[in-house]
Amino acid sequence: MDPVSRAAVGAAVAKGSTPGSLGPAGFTSGGIKAGSTAAKMMSASAVAGRGGVGAGSLVSVCQSKGASGGSKRNK
Repeated sequence: MDPVSRAAVGAAVAKGSTPGSLGPAGFTSGGIKAGSTAAKMMSASAVAGRGGVGAGSLVSVCQSKGASGGSKRNK
């Protein structure tokens, strides 16, 4: 999936329209799953942010929801 499509999917997830998509995307209660779409999003965000992922960013909002149980599959 290209970065623009990932961002669109991520925005929908962050707004809560598809909470069951957080786990499969890699946003889990244990953190971001290695090799997942979430990991790729986090990497892109860190590169764009010169080494950091900003508070309130798409990645941080999705991970916060995933960590708090906003996902049906948190493994």
